Amino acid sequence: MAKLTKRSVDYSQWYNELVIKADLAENSAVRGCMVIKPYGYAIWEKMQQELDRMFKETGHVNAYFPLFIPKSFFSKEASHVEGFAKECAVVTHYRLKNDPDGNGVIVDPEAKLEEELIVRPTSETIIWNTYKNWIQSYRDLPIKCNQWANVVRWEMRTRLFLRTAEFLWQEGHTAHETKQEAIEETETMIGVYAKFAEEFMGMPVLQGVKTASERFAGALETYTIEALMQDGKALQSGTSHFLGQNFAKAFDVKFANKEGTEDYVWATSWGVSTRLMGALVMAHSDDFGLVLPPKLAPIQVAIVPIYKSEEELNRISAVVAQIVDKLKQRGISVKFDDSDNRKPGWKFAQYELQGVPLRLAVGPRDIANNTVEVARRDTLSKEVVSIDGVDAYVADLLATIQENIYKKALDFRSENTTEVDTYEDFKEVLDKKGGFIMAHYSGSPEVEQRIKDETKATVRCIPLNGDKTPGKCMLTGEPSAQRVVFARAY
Repeated sequence: MAKLTKRSVDYSQWYNELVIKADLAENSAVRGCMVIKPYGYAIWEKMQQELDRMFKETGHVNAYFPLFIPKSFFSKEASHVEGFAKECAVVTHYRLKNDPDGNGVIVDPEAKLEEELIVRPTSETIIWNTYKNWIQSYRDLPIKCNQWANVVRWEMRTRLFLRTAEFLWQEGHTAHETKQEAIEETETMIGVYAKFAEEFMGMPVLQGVKTASERFAGALETYTIEALMQDGKALQSGTSHFLGQNFAKAFDVKFANKEGTEDYVWATSWGVSTRLMGALVMAHSDDFGLVLPPKLAPIQVAIVPIYKSEEELNRISAVVAQIVDKLKQRGISVKFDDSDNRKPGWKFAQYELQGVPLRLAVGPRDIANNTVEVARRDTLSKEVVSIDGVDAYVADLLATIQENIYKKALDFRSENTTEVDTYEDFKEVLDKKGGFIMAHYSGSPEVEQRIKDETKATVRCIPLNGDKTPGKCMLTGEPSAQRVVFARAY
């Protein structure tokens, strides 16, 4: 089995190799698009299941809206169309025909659409056009819909999971009676994303608000969760947007309020995507392969028999069957790999590469001693334990691994978060160490742009929690309300 490029040698190459060799995804025949392979999709499904549960617990329901959006809809909200215009794929015709010159098929020029259709880059416009028909009075509010869908944003420079022309995501779109309700919804959902990232992905995140220049197109406020990857770059991992009444006004969505007068509806939208798969890979994995938090691992425990004869395999299988049954009763996903087409050493390496949290090895000597060898993926350590009560031991160990993965990532973030007061220190830390840099800046878009042009670092967020002590901008010396988080980012 070919080894991975080391992270310290070429982090980008390590990431690309790992995604492909661990069977998560591969590039497709369509430029900029990916095929998510069964193992990768199984991880995404675990993410979906947990997020879907959390959405429903907070009062949301799932729906589905069209993939195609009339071009005229995008013209109705100026900043929204400006934000997405350069990334839109456009459908202009609806039929093919045989080429009379014998060169396969061609677009039928007679089949031109009266109005071009945009392939969904995000759904605010089509959904708010729909909500206009659903909302007449305050009794129809709130509407709290989510959809699981694919979107297309025509990216020129792509990377598996992190940035592809087509990707999978969920997008929530809610409608509210009051501004306060909509703001509370926006804050609730960024909290849901943060909880998911930390409790399931084992990935610590900073919650904060985006600056005006980094805000979602058409939003009044964008909340974000920002995670730190092992190469010292930030990854925006989820966003929640307070849209105010912008889309309601653009699509004339009014309601009769309790006082009997008409008012425009207040809106939010929020989403996470398969970019979380990239975050999961980069936040925890090592030079040997994936490191998956147990809560999201498709296989939590792999059991590999070590035997020389059919008789030995039969004896091992009888014992393992009882272990498997007890583990499954505890809700633990387990695979007994008794396939004879690969040797145990190959299987060990493969499960290590694919990030399976625990690997159990059982041989004739183990059966005689009533023991099993347990190997942890997070620490690469091994231990021999009694088969008696091994199910309880494994359950506890999986919980320990989940906590350890989070703590390791949190410690890494702490070690790579630096406070600076001068622009010279800022540039030095950025080039030598990277990571999150906490610095004062004036809030001026011009200052923000200059820093970005000169260093490629952006304001990742204005943190919701943390030090609110005022200070002076590191670049201009002007007053600053609080430190913000700068980083180079994906």
